[in-house]
Amino acid sequence: MEEIREKKQEVRNNIAATLEKLSDKEIAKKTKQIEDNLFEFANFLEAKIVLLYINKKSEVASRNIIKRCFDFNKIVILPAFNIKTYEIKLMKVDDLDNDLITGPRGILEPDINRCKIVPVDRVDLALIPGIAFDEKGGRIGSGEGYYDRFIPKLSITTRKVAIALECQIIQQVPVESHDIHVDIIITDERIIYKI
Repeated sequence: MEEIREKKQEVRNNIAATLEKLSDKEIAKKTKQIEDNLFEFANFLEAKIVLLYINKKSEVASRNIIKRCFDFNKIVILPAFNIKTYEIKLMKVDDLDNDLITGPRGILEPDINRCKIVPVDRVDLALIPGIAFDEKGGRIGSGEGYYDRFIPKLSITTRKVAIALECQIIQQVPVESHDIHVDIIITDERIIYKI
């Protein structure tokens, strides 16, 4: 168990180092290609209620995707994190400038005083953040386990989609028994369906 955690941390460090080598211009170009691939993806276009995320460093930037979702008249759901229970609350966000506050993890999240809670079974498609992925849908997140606890609560019909730069796809993600896979990964070069 400890050995797998160490391997995961090594992968996180390697991905961070790889991303550091890319210029802001390269990252912006690759991110734009990911966005374009996502907005051409049939499952995403058909989804009315989408769970998105506000990215941390080493995760694909999501702010422009969220803005484009508003343009496509999608209902935008963002997670609010409970750092005591490691649980996620789903909140409907209507305005990126006014509905978000800095949460306990130091990133923006919905203001629970302004946003309404959305039941998990209403989500059509969930965009799951991560730092590294493999072609089988294996995922390495930030290490806090929020999404590993949350993903099993999603409906079986909810598509679990990750977005990643191609350099974030590795040969094999070291997995533990509690790790949860995604169904589809959209990169700047391709769409990967879990094998």
